[in-house]
Amino acid sequence: MLDLNSKSPEELVAFINEAKSQLAAKQNSKRKEVIAQIKELAASIGVTVEIQESDKNTSKRSSSIVPAKYRDPSNSSNVWTGRGLAPKWMKALLDAGHSKDEFLISN
Repeated sequence: MLDLNSKSPEELVAFINEAKSQLAAKQNSKRKEVIAQIKELAASIGVTVEIQESDKNTSKRSSSIVPAKYRDPSNSSNVWTGRGLAPKWMKALLDAGHSKDEFLISN
């Protein structure tokens, strides 16, 4: 067993980076092995498969922040983007006869 307590911070960082590199290489190797098995099985029944590699660094959906569009006049910390269901404070104001336009945040 490796004694990590005796390692300097720099040695630990190097160790972690090397471990991450080796892990990625082993995962890539296993992925290729499994893909080859899938293609072999598919070919055995006369089917071809196309396997699309995913890029783990990109997400399917960007996580951009939507700016608030409406503000509660009685509590300025209550805001709403205008997407999805209206919050309770907005529903109460609309039920009281107000228009959403009254609560628009001016830029």
